[in-house]
Order: sequence, then C-alpha cells, then structure tokens
Amino acid sequence: MTSRERILSAIAHKEPDRVPVDLGATPSSGISAIAYGNVKRHLGITSGHNRVYDVVQQLAQPEDDILNRFGIDVVDVARTFDTKDSDWYDVTLFDGGAAQYPQWFHPVATPDGGWRSYAPDGTEIAMQLKDMNFYDQTCFPWLDDYPADFSGLADAMGKVHWAALAHSPWDHSGDAGFWETLRANAVALRASTDRAIMVVVGCNLFEWGTFLRRMDNFLMDLLAEPENVERLLDALMEVHLATLDKVCRAVGDVVDVVRFGDDLGTDTGPFMAPATYREFLKPRHMQLCDYVHKNSRMKTFLHSCGSIYSLLPDLIECGFDVINPVQTACYQMEPERLKAEFGKDITFWGGGADTRKTLNHGTPQEVKDDVRRRMDILAPGGGFVFNTVHNILADVPPENIVAMFEAVAEFGGGAA
Repeated sequence: MTSRERILSAIAHKEPDRVPVDLGATPSSGISAIAYGNVKRHLGITSGHNRVYDVVQQLAQPEDDILNRFGIDVVDVARTFDTKDSDWYDVTLFDGGAAQYPQWFHPVATPDGGWRSYAPDGTEIAMQLKDMNFYDQTCFPWLDDYPADFSGLADAMGKVHWAALAHSPWDHSGDAGFWETLRANAVALRASTDRAIMVVVGCNLFEWGTFLRRMDNFLMDLLAEPENVERLLDALMEVHLATLDKVCRAVGDVVDVVRFGDDLGTDTGPFMAPATYREFLKPRHMQLCDYVHKNSRMKTFLHSCGSIYSLLPDLIECGFDVINPVQTACYQMEPERLKAEFGKDITFWGGGADTRKTLNHGTPQEVKDDVRRRMDILAPGGGFVFNTVHNILADVPPENIVAMFEAVAEFGGGAA
C-alpha cells in the first residue's frame, strides 16, 4: 500500500498492510521544537532546520529526513507554506538549542527572561514565562460580558492568541490569492508524495466560548446564560461554514483529512453533562461534518482531549470519522474499553504511547513495552493510526522517541 492508501484503509476500518503512523500532521499530533532538536542531535542529523511553525505550542515542522526515517504516512498541507529561508529568522530556545521562528512572529523579551506577544493595537495577547514551553492566553475579549450584537466578532477573535498567532497555512489567510495558493500547493504536494494530506481548520465551538469569555465564565454561561451561548454559537457557525465552504472548494478534492478541534474533556469526564453537549454542540458538530461529507471527499477528524467516553456515541452520530488524541490516562478511556465499544465506528488516531508518564519518564524498554501493548489492542481490524497521546513535549528524552518508533516498526508499522 501507499501511505495514503494505508491511512484511508485504516479510517475505513480495513486492516492495512501495516499500521499507519503520524508525526506532525496536526498541531495535536506533533513534537515540540526542543524535543525535535534533541532527537535530531541524537540521530546525528546536522542538516536542515528546526522551524517552529506553531509558535503558541512551540511545535516543530518535521522535515523529510525525519518523516522518512520513522515511516510517517501523513503530512499537513501547512508544510507547503513558509518554505523559503527568508521566511524565517534564528532564535535560541530555552534549552539553548537553535531554532527558527516565522518572520511575522516577533515577541518582546521581558526582564525576567520571558516573552510577551502583542496585537497590532498594543493589546497583550500571550505570554511565555521563563522556561515555559508554550504561550499562554492573556486576552479574553469578552471577559466582562457578551456584546449586544456580534458585529465585532472577527475583531474579538483576532485578539485571541490561537487566531492572532495562527500556524500555517492560516498565517497567510489574509494574503491576496490565498485560496488559489492553498489549492496550488495542495495539488503540488499530492503530486510529490504518496502520503495522505491533512488540512487543519479548527472550527472550534466550545473552545471559542472559553477563548472569548474565559473557561470559568463560559462553563457557567452554558447553564446561566443559554440564550447568549446560542447567539454566540450561531455567530461562530456562520464564520466556520464560510471557512469550510472555501476549504472544500479549494482542496476538498485534493486533501484526504480535515481536522477540527474542540477539547470537551477533563481527566475525570466531560466539561459538561452529555445532555448539555447534545443541546448546544451536537447539532452544530453534525452540521460541520455533514457539510464536509457532502461537499468534499475529505474524512473528518476531531481533536478532543480528556475523558470523552460518555460523548463518543454522540460524536460518532455527528459524523466524525476520526478521534484524537485518545487520552487513555483519563477516566473510562482505557484502550481496551474504547476498542471494544467503539472500534468499529470511529478511528482512533493516537493513544499509541503514554505521554504523561512513560514516554517522558520511562526507560526505552518501558516505552517499547507500552507501545507494543497499546498496538496489540488498537491495531487489529484497522481503525487505528499510530500517534502519541497528544504532542511529544520538551521533556521527552530522544532515546525514548527513537525507542517508540522502533517498537512501531517491530510491530509492523512505520520504519526505524
């Protein structure tokens, strides 16, 4: 099989010739720039760059050498943007390693060793404290109350760091001819690789409520201000459906998977009762999935952290083909339970290696044992793409990353 066939076979719940593997096709299945630099040095790779394409999470864009070495089967169309050396400038990461930031991102150093990022009007939108490995949101545009109308929604969204500091290709969304460029890039990428292609669209709903109002307020709003929640979600859906229309027209016949995001879970269960999810979010998630399936050939991928076991039947009914990151350390998210109950209905993209304890604190042998156990459970019958439980963070030793991919190759997947 080609890599693309391998990915699509797994999503169709047909067991492919080997387990398909992802590293870096989404900003929730990638690797921190610090960990990426460490693994390159460990492997003796001195060529290329360490380019931080997602500055909020400080994630590197994996290069072809790494993709080939580890047998990665899927790539993000984002890699076709910011490809010139002049698009980047040199920086030093907190661990002293060399990296590069995109030219549009110029945070301001603080006396205490941290960094701050500002909107064009001077509003502080994000901060990275000394030795912190990501940027945290500092501006919540509607913290005090909902506006009387949502004519200022676009401006408010632009003050949220997830949008203001968007990773590629969306850092170019304001460019003249962006949609034509996106299509041309995706067509060229498809012609140059047999890997599956991902496009990340976000289209978050619950999360945008928390970005605009702050988590504590929006959780209370779901119960105390349902009318305002409905108004906000309707306004967001107008934005998201307009985006999806353009995405489907531009690359719906070229890209294989479209990635949505909405973190719905905590360690111990969903942020809200399933009934609340069904009232506010389920009809809208279903509308997003329906639009993609009716207007493109792309498969729908939802990134949702935490314990979402009790929501999975609803997410399946919504039409999501794939769930990620499969956070197996959370309540009722054991891989055995998930595979037995939902393995025929949704593809698990993740759950392949524990990033909370084993990958970062275990020995290479413990990492291999963990990976083999999980693959034994999740791989049979298809419906599984190997990926870690969320991103590989800065504290993961490079020898453990290599051991993880060796275990995948030994099982029958990737290449190491």
